[in-house]
Amino acid sequence: MTSTERAVPQTKTPLIEVRLPASGRSHDLRAIRVVWRRELIRFSQDRIRIVTALVQPILYTFVLGTGLSALTHGQTGNVSLRTFIFPGVLALVVMFTAMFSAVSIVWDREFGFLREMLVAPVRRSAIIVGKCLGGATVATLQGCIVLVMAGLVGVPYSPVMLLILFFEMMLLGFAVTAFGLVIAARVKQIQSMMGLMQAILMPLVFLSGALYPFVGLPTWLNALVHVNPVTYAVHPLRTAVFARIAVSPLAQTRLNPPLTWWGWPVPIPLQLVVVLGIGLLFLWIAILEFDRAD
Repeated sequence: MTSTERAVPQTKTPLIEVRLPASGRSHDLRAIRVVWRRELIRFSQDRIRIVTALVQPILYTFVLGTGLSALTHGQTGNVSLRTFIFPGVLALVVMFTAMFSAVSIVWDREFGFLREMLVAPVRRSAIIVGKCLGGATVATLQGCIVLVMAGLVGVPYSPVMLLILFFEMMLLGFAVTAFGLVIAARVKQIQSMMGLMQAILMPLVFLSGALYPFVGLPTWLNALVHVNPVTYAVHPLRTAVFARIAVSPLAQTRLNPPLTWWGWPVPIPLQLVVVLGIGLLFLWIAILEFDRAD
């Protein structure tokens, strides 16, 4: 060792304290609230999305409903076909809006924002739960906008009915958003997701009794309607509406018959439990998929 080296004092490198952010249930709840609020902010700022989402319900209710009324005149009792279609249109709007909310997670993946969320010091399950609740809330709010047109199709603005419809739309939105998140966990490109969404949602809508009563159907079609989870959301929506309007026995029999399992009428609460159970199952699968994601 030279004299120059001996002249240099030996100093110890100071240790830098690294503090890890605290984690726990409170932080997970905060993450759920932040993701939920982000969905609401995105929805409120996208005016074009809100307006264009009203095109389908207007076409189905006032164009399709009015056009088919000429074919079914005298066969639906005292109930307009527009009134019959309206609950199905509510379900359709909620489903498409909820699925679009789930689609946005693919968009976040393409732009790298999803990776930033997944590396946050919170459980990934909190992020997925927040996304699911946000999508369900946004879909329900879009459905409430369509509810404003209820009076135009002969549906009264009953406070009790509106509360029931709000709750049922929330359940449907939750289940569809959770289902969309399961798909979004596997699909990497937004173009593929949009095409897949259309291919899945339209059969679910047409096989749910949203646009036609499930009475007198062929055996194969009746079986598909009964195994479709969306059916157990559409029927409670229509039942809530029919309970608040004057319906003749003929119209009740033809337009809103009981949903049965092997001849046993399924209670409305049980139908809603089916929708909730399907939603929780898909949410659990979505959490597992994103836990394995890189």
